[in-house]
Amino acid sequence: MRGNASLWRNRNFVLLWVGQTFSEVGTRMTSVAFPLLVLALTGSPARAGLSGFAGTLPYVLFYLPAGALVDRWDRRRVMLCCELGQFAALGSLAAAFALDAVTFPHILLTAFVSGSCFVFFSVSQRALLPALVPSERLTEALARQETKSRSAALTGSPLGGLLFGLGHALPFVADAASYLVSVATILGIRTRHRPAPPPRETATGLYGEIREGMRWLWHEPFVRMSVALTSAVNLMFQALILTLIVLAGRLGAGSAGTGLILGCFGVGGLAGALVAPRVPDLLSSRAVAIGATWVWAATAPLLAVATNPYELAAVIACMAVVGPVWNVVVVGHQYKVVPDHLLGRVKSVALLTSWGSMPLGQLLGGYLLSLTAPRQTVLLLSLLSLAIALTTTLNRSMRMRGPTVGRPGLQPQ
Repeated sequence: MRGNASLWRNRNFVLLWVGQTFSEVGTRMTSVAFPLLVLALTGSPARAGLSGFAGTLPYVLFYLPAGALVDRWDRRRVMLCCELGQFAALGSLAAAFALDAVTFPHILLTAFVSGSCFVFFSVSQRALLPALVPSERLTEALARQETKSRSAALTGSPLGGLLFGLGHALPFVADAASYLVSVATILGIRTRHRPAPPPRETATGLYGEIREGMRWLWHEPFVRMSVALTSAVNLMFQALILTLIVLAGRLGAGSAGTGLILGCFGVGGLAGALVAPRVPDLLSSRAVAIGATWVWAATAPLLAVATNPYELAAVIACMAVVGPVWNVVVVGHQYKVVPDHLLGRVKSVALLTSWGSMPLGQLLGGYLLSLTAPRQTVLLLSLLSLAIALTTTLNRSMRMRGPTVGRPGLQPQ
């Protein structure tokens, strides 16, 4: 395919995009439904946080080995197996509803299995993407992916709350069905991509291959620091989302209203995704990173003074605008500099670091809510957001350029 052809004429990319749109809408539905279900069964915010912990714990356990294994295996086939695993996990919970046999341990197990499949899928998808689109269209592809994700958040979260209000099983049934759609689209992708062999044999064995990816990341200061900052931001947002679910209930929002409030992440995120492709021509990666963290630091305290669900929704939308810009510019920089034969491993280390904080965020949110009121919890998390912004601004690594070598045909920023 010619490099200047539209991405929408790229059959493989379109299939991936469509399948993941359905899949992500389903995931967004259950991300709202899981804590609502636990709260309905147990009435415990701490247990709701524990269910989130179970779903994100695989990020800590499996991202490193997933990266090394994905660099060995057929990445498309890994994606296919993971989506089938997701279907089985969510389908088992839907069956438990039909038998009136839903238990808290089953919810934890479903969340853990689903999270484990997601780990391998996310590494495989990110490592496969450069094989599906020309290098000069990679930034555009990342922006399209962001648009997809934010659109899924816009529709999936409200739909999950609405379906949960109609019947507790419905969001889980719909999510299971979405994975079947994803399976069908992945089967249609013709590329079976294995990474290019390394220029020389530098590591043997799984441990050696993992260590090679970690070493590469450690010696690239800007990439290393941006990954660490993403980890801190994700921790803050995971705790904040659980807090918002409880706070929205206190302000009179039902399950559907809570879903609509969280859906405003998608409203703001979609706006950010639409402008993100133009940002790399205007701002450096460092400027985007600093600007984004200060937007979050300035807006987070406003949630504590909101007096109704509409104000919560407005603030959340503002916070979400800069997320896609961060992902396209800062994360896109990683694609430009990481060698192909290390892509799965480096991305797995980055995902472990940046997403491995999510289980802690879930636990932190549940713990703080068990000790104090939701508004006070928001203020404590706002202090964390301020610390992130100060660190981003003052750290020397954020002033440094990327490496001088990277993916063939691409130049670092």
